[in-house]
Amino acid sequence: MPAASVNGTVSSVYIASPEGDTGKSTIALGVLQMLCASAARVGVFRPIARSTEEPDYILELLLEHTTADLSYEQCVGVTYERVHTDPEGALSDIVAKYHDVAHECDAVVIVGSDYTDVGSPSELGYNARIAVNLGAPVLLALRGARRTPNEIAQLAQLCAGELSAHHAHLLAIVANRCEPDDLEKVTAALGDMSVPAWSLPEIPLLVAPTMMELLEAVDGSLYSGDAELLHREGLSVMVGGMTAEHILERLTDGVVVIAPGDRSDVLLALVNAHEAEGFPSLAGIIMNGGLKPHNAIADLMAGLKPRLPILATKLGTFDTASAAAQTRGRVAVGSQRKVDTALSLMEQRVDGSELLGRLKLAIPSVVTPQMFEYQLIDRARAERKHIVLPEGDDDRILRAAGRLLQRRVADLTLLGDEAKIRRRAAELGVDLSAAQVLDPRESEHADKFAEEYARLRKHKGMTVERARETMLDISYFGTMMVHLGIADGMVSGAAHTTAHTIRPSFEIIKTKPDVSTVSSIFLMCLADRVLAYGDCAVVPDPTAEQLADIAISSAETAAQFGVEPRIAMLSYSTGDSGSGADVDKVRTATALVRERRSDLLVEGPIQYDAAVEQSVADKKMPDSEVAGKATVFVFPDLNTGNNTYKAVQRSAGAVAVGPVLQGLNKPVNDLSRGALVQDIVNTVAITAIQAQGEEK
Repeated sequence: MPAASVNGTVSSVYIASPEGDTGKSTIALGVLQMLCASAARVGVFRPIARSTEEPDYILELLLEHTTADLSYEQCVGVTYERVHTDPEGALSDIVAKYHDVAHECDAVVIVGSDYTDVGSPSELGYNARIAVNLGAPVLLALRGARRTPNEIAQLAQLCAGELSAHHAHLLAIVANRCEPDDLEKVTAALGDMSVPAWSLPEIPLLVAPTMMELLEAVDGSLYSGDAELLHREGLSVMVGGMTAEHILERLTDGVVVIAPGDRSDVLLALVNAHEAEGFPSLAGIIMNGGLKPHNAIADLMAGLKPRLPILATKLGTFDTASAAAQTRGRVAVGSQRKVDTALSLMEQRVDGSELLGRLKLAIPSVVTPQMFEYQLIDRARAERKHIVLPEGDDDRILRAAGRLLQRRVADLTLLGDEAKIRRRAAELGVDLSAAQVLDPRESEHADKFAEEYARLRKHKGMTVERARETMLDISYFGTMMVHLGIADGMVSGAAHTTAHTIRPSFEIIKTKPDVSTVSSIFLMCLADRVLAYGDCAVVPDPTAEQLADIAISSAETAAQFGVEPRIAMLSYSTGDSGSGADVDKVRTATALVRERRSDLLVEGPIQYDAAVEQSVADKKMPDSEVAGKATVFVFPDLNTGNNTYKAVQRSAGAVAVGPVLQGLNKPVNDLSRGALVQDIVNTVAITAIQAQGEEK
């Protein structure tokens, strides 16, 4: 059974609006994220959908971010047709289906109807009736576009009256898609509503169609270009009916240009402008009229190997332009830039603690992977640090950087050729305007870094001339930025070996005064808790002294991330039951930990089952404060640690965050070469939190 909220029922919130195009998906996504950080199992429910046959894009999007184990079918109530033909019967069906969902959840986000079928003034009233029958307070979403602050306030009063007439409880108000310059005026105008009210600005990106959506709108095909870039949003549309030079003068970032396929001059100018320095990065070209370039021009374009998506359609210029202009983009599954923008908006403009406080959520007794990841981002954002990412030519790094900057998690410096990095980021639809990009070959820091490295490695015969060559290496350059305080931490390894990332740290940053071993832990996010596993990535066959170092460092790192350290020094035997060199090493290491840090709870040697399972611990170590309750697991060697973390990750479905390096004077972290974008985001957040700890 799910944990009950403080009032004995599942906490839920009903997001309703009096009209369409309010941007409800943005609000719902932000609320869902807030709840996932505060409750273990969060679900979503859609009382009314257009169809039970065709997917509802809002529900699909939200299901991607829920933490309850629910299917799409479970989360759909009834269709508009059912509501129209039998409103009372539909209401009964909705209530029954909702309770099946609520039974599996601690909290539920309920997303009201969209006015996409037959909108009527009574639709808000029907949503209010649903909310009352589900016992859910209403978060009212209003559209601010093309309205003055006073008009928004008047609409809020009318809606509040409608909700009250149906006995629905108004929780709060969010006015979305407002004029950016009117945000504070809108919030002030809603100040008389007796409930919290917030305003969100109109963000063109959130309604901008992707090239894929435009391809479908014009019934076209991909003529050439990188199919990956079809996910980029077209921020504006221009008909290229003029000469090439005048088109070039009018290009802007993210523009989609419509031109007939026989306009060779225009096509060649656009393809080259997209690649050229100093010109905006286009989202794509649509060749209309069913015309294809002349064979010679087609061969020339193919030889240029343009990544820019070029679509082909049989529609004429007017029909193509009309279809493109009328296509509204969606915040849907796969549109990560829009998702990050929506989450950032809600995080910056809506007081999550006040909203959740009014929902009276129960304090959870577990920590889910989603809760842990959200807390990482939240802690990093609370005291932003400057992190350097040396691998600026990797698409995953660029995408992660865009997400980190969008959500204001950290200040970033990327290393590499600035023109190439910014051009590729623009192609990917990644906004790096808030990031610094440095080229080690041209940086003003080059001489200072070389002199400092020569000083540090003088005992090894290092000269300034050789040091200059060494500083051209991105790992050494990034590490020197951290050493000299230009950056607070570094994350690398997506395209380089662990040794390439860590070696400069040994030479430049070095270990903490009381630690002689650099090691690592993985933060293992299980379904209901977070454990620390060390060392799974760095030291192949640690000595007893190194094991003690690893245990102490792992306890400190675990505590830094909210895990109360109870250390299990793992072996193939428990207590005094075994003997041999391997067990004796663990026994000695345990004694060293107790000698060096008497404040830490540590047990060893101990087997994994006795460390983690209370019933086994009661038999093997009944008086231990650690057995059965361990949170920090220290493996006797890298072979055991690396295989165990991967086995738990794959078999138990755990989220493995790391490796997190420990023991260095300043934070440097290594990525797996198979790292996903989310792994990079998490590692940067971890590095920022480590930097916060170092400062304190």
